[in-house]
Amino acid sequence: MLLRLFILFLGVSPWLTFPAAAQSLPTIELAAGMHRIEAEVVNTPATRMQGLMNRESMPVHRGMLFVFDAEARHCMWMKNTLLPLSVAFLDDDGRILNVEEMKPQTLNNHCAARPARYALEMNAGWFGSRGIKPGMQLRGIDRAPPPR
Repeated sequence: MLLRLFILFLGVSPWLTFPAAAQSLPTIELAAGMHRIEAEVVNTPATRMQGLMNRESMPVHRGMLFVFDAEARHCMWMKNTLLPLSVAFLDDDGRILNVEEMKPQTLNNHCAARPARYALEMNAGWFGSRGIKPGMQLRGIDRAPPPR
């Protein structure tokens, strides 16, 4: 609340929201084959909704892990997302179900082929350029914080 009052004092809207990059999100280290991934974890409805919206760049080895409340055929979209992304939908054990390529600022649904517990967003083409395919299992998913 004090931050909003300070922002109001500066003459900026007190209801301004900051992109997820400005928030402190937990991170987890994952591995896909020999490739290391440093993933920000979004495990609440609010952080999952924000996702990577309004980000202008993301380092090659970084990504975002979405932790869902339950396994389901979750879908992603790219509203207000400036980066082209690839998303891998994962089961409860971290096995890749399918990978979808997503174009920036579109409202197309990109859905899990089967019930998924997680989704991992990386820069566009990341999975394909490294030979990471459905059926492969990511290591480290067991350390992901639970959904809240």
